[in-house]
Amino acid sequence: MDRIDALRAMLEVDPSNQFARYGLAHEFVKRGEDSKALEEFGRLLEEDPNYQAAYYHAGKSLERLQRADKAREIYSRGIAASHRTGDAHARSELEEALARLGD
Repeated sequence: MDRIDALRAMLEVDPSNQFARYGLAHEFVKRGEDSKALEEFGRLLEEDPNYQAAYYHAGKSLERLQRADKAREIYSRGIAASHRTGDAHARSELEEALARLGD
């Protein structure tokens, strides 16, 4: 059983397992399947809009898919979430990613 199958099996048992959902998204990123990764990051953020790391990595996937406008949007949403949670490190990374994209 590969990692994707193992993570999917974990999610079948517990669909709200955020760790497994985040791991599944990363496995798709590693395979170059950014569209599938975005689906998983989206599900994760739908369930937990404060899951900081998902914003950064979803934005990077969007950048690789040449969707800069959507990446800006997700980075901005992540910055707002970092204000809610008080996560200064995440906010800094997201602000840097947003600044690199420019206007």
